[in-house]
Amino acid sequence: MNDKSKPPGEVDATPFSQQVGAKASRKLKARRNPRPGVWSGLGVMGLIGWSVVIPTLSGAAVGKWLDKQYPGAHSWTLTLLIAGLCLGCFSAWQWVAREDQQMRDEHNHDND
Repeated sequence: MNDKSKPPGEVDATPFSQQVGAKASRKLKARRNPRPGVWSGLGVMGLIGWSVVIPTLSGAAVGKWLDKQYPGAHSWTLTLLIAGLCLGCFSAWQWVAREDQQMRDEHNHDND
């Protein structure tokens, strides 16, 4: 193909120029979305921890109040503590699964 038949500004894509273009796009993406550091990881662990702790302690508090108001043969505190723990674990699992899916989608998009 001669240079006169090409539109202005279009250049033949050599393997080297494709490699340079791919590296440049990765570098620009890395600048837009910096890689999470240690503090970010600790923050995520804290977020997941609190998403389990808050429903668990809330269930225990409501159960303790119910035990005082309506004493009976079974313990509301233990029942609601376990229910809160299950709810918190389910919530954390959903959050982690959603984040994992986002990372996989980004990875697949980058490879395209």
